[in-house]
Amino acid sequence: MDSIRKLQIGNVTLENNLILAPMAGVTDLPFRLLCKEQGAGLLCMEMVSAKAILYKNKNTEELLTIDPREKPVSLQLFGSDPDIMSEIAKQIEERPFDILDINMGCPVPKVVNNGDGSALMKNPLLAGKIIEKTAKAIKKPVTVKIRKGFDDDHINAVEMAHIAEESGAAAIAVHGRTREQFYSGKADWDIIRQVKEAVSIPVIGNGDILTADDVIRMQDETNCDGFMIARGAEGNPWIFKQILHYFATGEKLEKPSFAEVTDMILRHAQMQIGFKGEYTGIREMRKHAAWYTAGYKNSSRLRAKICEVENYEQLQALFEEVLAYNN
Repeated sequence: MDSIRKLQIGNVTLENNLILAPMAGVTDLPFRLLCKEQGAGLLCMEMVSAKAILYKNKNTEELLTIDPREKPVSLQLFGSDPDIMSEIAKQIEERPFDILDINMGCPVPKVVNNGDGSALMKNPLLAGKIIEKTAKAIKKPVTVKIRKGFDDDHINAVEMAHIAEESGAAAIAVHGRTREQFYSGKADWDIIRQVKEAVSIPVIGNGDILTADDVIRMQDETNCDGFMIARGAEGNPWIFKQILHYFATGEKLEKPSFAEVTDMILRHAQMQIGFKGEYTGIREMRKHAAWYTAGYKNSSRLRAKICEVENYEQLQALFEEVLAYNN
């Protein structure tokens, strides 16, 4: 029962080794704060394009916003030009993030077709240049997120991890799927074990962590140093608290009651609206609310209604009605 421990990444000490994965469109500021309250040891921000910062794209400012309450935070950049990546890292270093992560795992076609994200799995030499130049440009620790490989014919996570370590990375996160798999099928945890055996920097396992049991199994099977939770946290910021509680007491926490879920949804919606305005905030809450309510009574009917909600009052009225009906 000793898997939950502190984790050292460069000069940053995490209180525990449970990490909220960077997820585009999910790990924005309000959601990160909720995961922090539940005990996450490190919060990873949504990925930001280095070129978008370079060209002063106005949408990047929101992505770069950090609240002092959420520290420690990892800011994730993506790009494939070593000069631009290192230059932007230097330019933003005074912002209040603690760790800079380089994305070499994003499978989305428009990212990959630009040579960014998991496309870098096909070009280990370039990947090494990006990591080395960026790590030399700033004092904060630089980490890298990779996948198992680009496809089943090119499984090169171990080679990429060696390159990352030699190029100055302070830790590496490994998602046990290829780019070709996107998020489907089963994550291969054996590749995480192979990476862990190959390098001396901390290795963070990612893929299919949904419960405390999964953390125990990943620890046993891979001996990795940290656990990165992605879809397991969608609609369930409680996952961090559940895992920490299990390791502290040996007891499994009950699933939150529908009343607790309702409270969390309404709070999350208020934070989302406060951060992004009502129009965007409510529309983004629709997917979160669908995740939060999955698996509860009549959730598919409820999801259809959530998609029609236009403002906070309607969201609140809908959930108060469902709550009264469920009681």
